[in-house]
Amino acid sequence: MSERLEESIAAWPAPSPPATLAARTRRIYDHLAAIYPASTMLFHARAHRCALECSGIRDGMQVLEVATGSGEMFRRLVRANATGANIGIDLSPNMAARTQRAARRKFPSARAHCQAVDARHMPFRGATFDAVVSCYLLELLSLDDIALTLREFRRVLRPGGRLTLVLIGQNAPVFNVMYRVAGRMAPAFWGRQVERRIPELVESARFEILEDRTVRQGFYPSRVLVTCRCEG
Repeated sequence: MSERLEESIAAWPAPSPPATLAARTRRIYDHLAAIYPASTMLFHARAHRCALECSGIRDGMQVLEVATGSGEMFRRLVRANATGANIGIDLSPNMAARTQRAARRKFPSARAHCQAVDARHMPFRGATFDAVVSCYLLELLSLDDIALTLREFRRVLRPGGRLTLVLIGQNAPVFNVMYRVAGRMAPAFWGRQVERRIPELVESARFEILEDRTVRQGFYPSRVLVTCRCEG
C-alpha cells in the first residue's frame, strides 16, 4: 500500500483553501521559504528532537508529517524511518517543494514525498498511517479548524496509531507578551498561542495523551504532546 501511496501523491491536486487567513498564511510562507530554515534551527530543532524521541516511530512504518515547514523535522523522520514510507504535506507549495528537494538530495533512495496539501482536507484514505507528526501548525488555525484538523488526524491514523504535536509553549511570561504583540502585527505568520487549550481539544477528538514534555531552546518555549488514537 505504501508504494501506491507514494506513486499517487504527486498526482493529487492541492486543495485551494478559502481566501481567509489560511490563504494569507500560504502566501507569507511561500515568500519566506528560502530563509525560514534559519528560524527552525534557532528555535525549533531541540523540540523536534524531543518529539522524535517520544513519538514511538520505528523503522518500517508509514509516517505522515503535517506542516513540514522548512523540512528539518521531515529529514529527521526519513532518517529514522529509512525503510518505511514518509509523506509530508504543507499548505505552502514553496515550503513543500524545498522539503522535497532536500529530502531527495540527502536520502536519494528513501521512500519520501512531500507536496502542498491543506491539512483540513487531506486526500488520504482512512487508517493509512502508523504515526502522524505535526509541529507548530495549530497556532495558525482557528479553533474550529483545529477541531477539524484533529478529526482529520484521527481519520488517517490506524487504530492505536500515535499523533505527536509540537506547540509553542505558554510557560514563559515575557515570551508570551512578545508573542501576543507579534501575533497582532502579523497574524497570518505568527498566529497565536493555543498550547493550554490543546490537551482538552485532543482528548475531545478521542486521543489519549501518553507523554507531555516542555522544551526550551534559548528563550523559545515549546511543548511536546504524544497521543494515541483511542479505539472505537
